[in-house]
Amino acid sequence: MTLAEILVLAAEETEHHGNVALETFWYGAVALAVFGLLALVTASYRNVANRHAHKAEAYAKAHANDVQKAGHGH
Repeated sequence: MTLAEILVLAAEETEHHGNVALETFWYGAVALAVFGLLALVTASYRNVANRHAHKAEAYAKAHANDVQKAGHGH
């Protein structure tokens, strides 16, 4: 078998599959959408502790002595 015959056989066996980047675009698009939704969920919990500051202050006043007696908790 000559080099020319090998090249001809190799050329016949290859097929055109299109643009691989366009075929796999949707994997990236879905991943971006999922991470975007997760980022929105994470951002929705931002500053949650300060939304109920009056409850936190009331709890701290009611349990001020308990914290001092407990020590560091270990």
